Amino acid sequence: MLRLLLRTLVSSCLPLLALGQTFSLSDLQWTLKNENGSIVVPGSLPSQAHLDLYRAGVINNPLLGINEYTERWVINDNWTYTADLSPFTQDYKKDASEKTLLVFYGIDTIANITFAGHPVAWVNNQFRQYVYDVSDFLASPGSDNNLTVTLESAWYYGLNVTEMPYAEYFPDTANVTTVDNFEYPNVRQWIRKIDDDFGWDWGPAFVPSGIFKPAYLVTLSESASESESSATPAPGVPPSSSSIFVDETSIDIYKYGQNSSAAPDQTADWVVNVTFGLRSVASYEHPAVTLSIPELKLTSQPLPLEAIPASVDEATFMSVTWTVPDSIPERWYPYDLGTPKLYNLTISLDPSGQGKNNEVISQTITTGFRTIQLLQTPYSSEEVAARGITPGDQWHFAINGKAFFSKGTNIIPFDPFYPRINPDAVRWVLESAVLSGQNMLRVWGGGIYQPSDAATAGGVYDFYALCDELGIMAWSELIFSDSLYPINDFLLESVEPEVRQNVRRVNRHPSNVQWAGGNEIEGMVMSVNTSLANGTHYLDEFVYLFQDYLHDIVLSETRSVPYTDCSTTHGVLSLDPYVLRFANGTEGYIYGNTERYNYDGTQAFNLSTYPVSRFVNEFGFHSMPSFYTWEEVLENPEDFAFNSTVVMSRDHHNPAGNLSWPNPNAPQGQYQMTSAVELWLPTPGTSDANQTFAQWCWSTQVFQSMNMVAEIAWYRRGAGMGENNLGSLVWQLNDIWQGVSWAAIEYSGRWKVLQYGMATVYSPVIINSFWMPENETLTILATSDRWETVDGTAQLTWYDWSGNMLNTSKTNFAIPTLNNSLIYEGTGFDSILPSGYNATDVWLLMNVTAEADGKTVTSEQYFTPESLAYANLVDPEIAVTATDDYTFTLSAKGGVAVWAWLDHPYGTVGYFVDPATQFPTNGFYLIPGIDRTVQFLLNPAVSAVQNPATSDFVVRSVWNNTHI
Repeated sequence: MLRLLLRTLVSSCLPLLALGQTFSLSDLQWTLKNENGSIVVPGSLPSQAHLDLYRAGVINNPLLGINEYTERWVINDNWTYTADLSPFTQDYKKDASEKTLLVFYGIDTIANITFAGHPVAWVNNQFRQYVYDVSDFLASPGSDNNLTVTLESAWYYGLNVTEMPYAEYFPDTANVTTVDNFEYPNVRQWIRKIDDDFGWDWGPAFVPSGIFKPAYLVTLSESASESESSATPAPGVPPSSSSIFVDETSIDIYKYGQNSSAAPDQTADWVVNVTFGLRSVASYEHPAVTLSIPELKLTSQPLPLEAIPASVDEATFMSVTWTVPDSIPERWYPYDLGTPKLYNLTISLDPSGQGKNNEVISQTITTGFRTIQLLQTPYSSEEVAARGITPGDQWHFAINGKAFFSKGTNIIPFDPFYPRINPDAVRWVLESAVLSGQNMLRVWGGGIYQPSDAATAGGVYDFYALCDELGIMAWSELIFSDSLYPINDFLLESVEPEVRQNVRRVNRHPSNVQWAGGNEIEGMVMSVNTSLANGTHYLDEFVYLFQDYLHDIVLSETRSVPYTDCSTTHGVLSLDPYVLRFANGTEGYIYGNTERYNYDGTQAFNLSTYPVSRFVNEFGFHSMPSFYTWEEVLENPEDFAFNSTVVMSRDHHNPAGNLSWPNPNAPQGQYQMTSAVELWLPTPGTSDANQTFAQWCWSTQVFQSMNMVAEIAWYRRGAGMGENNLGSLVWQLNDIWQGVSWAAIEYSGRWKVLQYGMATVYSPVIINSFWMPENETLTILATSDRWETVDGTAQLTWYDWSGNMLNTSKTNFAIPTLNNSLIYEGTGFDSILPSGYNATDVWLLMNVTAEADGKTVTSEQYFTPESLAYANLVDPEIAVTATDDYTFTLSAKGGVAVWAWLDHPYGTVGYFVDPATQFPTNGFYLIPGIDRTVQFLLNPAVSAVQNPATSDFVVRSVWNNTHI
């Protein structure tokens, strides 16, 4: 046994875990084959079939060209992963007390597991971890000595399920949709798998399969040596001792007496609740747990735990609580409102309760202290009267008892193939969110439960731990999206452990601020309820699943995080009991939150079409990726055109709804982008085809940014209006591939124009114009999201397109908490525009300078009284000088360079900053006589090119839409 243990440690590079043996299944030699055996290639773990086929040269890079289409055959086959267990079993000698557990942290998705010739289990849920006792199979091997995972095509499995007698029929009619379908329709509501694997309007449909997270064999024994040290797991290794495997560890920190329906007492003591899921080969009558936070010099007394039974078939769950005085720990805050303070909590589980080192299992977990509320109760009559709030219910968050404005975006999966997600790339995306002023990310409910970190539960990469560290709040969702869901035991028996496992795992993270039951389903079921004769049936199913079932599961596992039924919701009638409002509202009152999508370019800046809401959790407009990103996947010169077959095949908006290729509805999405550009910018068209394509790609991004910045400004304005809007989350932050999408950051990590636009409009203090064309009224407001009154100065300067200053004015302001200050209001072009000038000849530069959080904050925006498509622009004649440290000085020698923009070269990832302030800046109006200096900060961790030439940087402006 000792020889086996030492060999295992050498092969897997894992440290000794007392007498418990942990063997990584990644160290086995895996083989992948298809159902008829015609394809046999080396496999790996963690992996998916596409990735191993690509490594073996059977298929090309799935993201290249039209491979999403040509490689569909992979989806239609069944794939088997097999590994010889001899490296584990050749020295295996089982004693009577020994147990070996087979631990999978993620199987995608429908699989039969066979161990040493014996059937182990059939699994059907990508979001669960599975643990099986395989001791008897090791003692009596069957027909082979292999571990085999046979994966069924999720697509064909889904089709088969829909033919079962229990498969509920979900009708779609011209007036109502019960499921949003993409390439592979009508199956995903039956499969606990990433929804967008079957396609979405911003991504591909690869429907992957595989053992996509790490897996282990853990051997336990009652035998123990007094000389063994306590078991402290290495990163990524499941925690165990000689006799106990820790299946799960959950940490829930909340205020004494706190619950989901009442505001926490901010002066009450903290309760640290630690819950274990344990599998043990021995029984222990008097186990104890000691908790300590070294930074605070706090250590608990040994806290008694319930007796641990000798059982490995199912995890036994038990908890301890520890009280920490309110005054001792600093609180965790999002980075823009305070310090994201974290502490290392050491948890020592002593099964015997006698302090024997050979049995103690120690874990050190980073966590934090904070309260988070989702306020959904009615505004009081006093608030309505005193603050001018429109009657109705609140819908916003409060951190540590204080309401704030949520500024952020939505995230989708980082790659179509989970095992190859690059941790450095994820860190870059999250750091980019901070750099652009975001404090909240919504983890969209059609993707995957994001991991805690690479080391926990086979996470592969960091997510919530990064959010904790960086000070970003995460709005989390259970994986239900854009579909009605069947209610039957077959679904629910799989969903309950899925939800419990993921809630328990995420509990430790102070960055997590809520659990939503799903995405966009409440509105769907409300439509069904009124449109179908049996609509009440589907409404009742929704109420059962999202109001009752999931609500009760989530809140039974956490007291620190609120639950809401859906990402877009009408709110609640009551929190205790939890009863949804649906259409039960009062005319003129405001409830819940909302979203906005309007693809009519003529309405892009029509303020009357923007929601007046308490919180806007989704809004967006799609754009092309950059020319450089297209270079990653386009293979032929003729592909580099806006409406080439390959480019259009990567526009999945509107979705095909079937396997037609290229997407027959792509022209709709392409038209929405092109028509918007034609309405608001000079139409790209030059004598150079690549130049024209590059300008088209970039111009769709300029429009996207203009549109989103206008909306964000409107929603931030709402914090000081009757709606008391306290949230705007743009759809979306990141990309899953190189294609048309709503993202602000491209698949490679390259920032789009929108990412820089958000950096300006998500600044703590901003200035923006609000134009009402129907009565030619211009209102300019300075807006602050600070908790204290902010003093500052606004400057308004009119220019013509040649860069001549026509007039300027300054206004001092004081902005109350989460509010606005009026800078200017005028009606009619005769009074608004500089005397003697037409709307096509002038533009307004708006600057704000303020003191906030002990530092100077600046921001600028632009108002053009006429569309730039009709403005009398002048050749800017941009001159650029560069230094070796990638500092560029831009000068306009002719006229104003509208949306002056610097592109960094192919293969580089980074962003441009103002060297003086280190604030992100790109895509600005460059005025003759007022040079702009920017510096490119390269991220070496995610850049393929480490030392780009300054000559490879490209300068463009909207003038280049029609001029080389």
